[in-house]
Amino acid sequence: MNESLETIRAMARDHLSMKARVGYVFLLLAATTMVVIVVSLWVTEAHLPARTQLAFGAMTGIGASWVALAAWVLGSRRPLYAVDRVIAGRLAVTFTTVFIVGALMGLLGGGGSAAAAAVGMGVVMLGAAIAALRSARRRFAALSARRLELERALA
Repeated sequence: MNESLETIRAMARDHLSMKARVGYVFLLLAATTMVVIVVSLWVTEAHLPARTQLAFGAMTGIGASWVALAAWVLGSRRPLYAVDRVIAGRLAVTFTTVFIVGALMGLLGGGGSAAAAAVGMGVVMLGAAIAALRSARRRFAALSARRLELERALA
């Protein structure tokens, strides 16, 4: 029985991790690059308006969150059973909502058509983020049910 369990674990590691790990390597590189660029601009420009500094702080926090997620996934040595996708979906919904709030503030502050376009694009991105989160939750539920089924079969 333990041999079967180890075989299943090995298959899960192989089938669940390679494609996702490559994606998370790209996420880690992109998010790290974004954070480095934003922090470099933030530090080198001493006389930025308060709202720009707030925006740079928010972008740094968002980028650092994506870096942390990617580092956690890449550092994990076990199957994640789609938990990473659920967390990524939640981050996407949260950060897209933050983007929309910022764009709305710009629109209300007289941002004109550019701010209106940003709000519209934010709404589209939020719809995509919500769809991705729903899909991740369904995948997690399916994998959890399958795992329970396999554990019962092995017991």
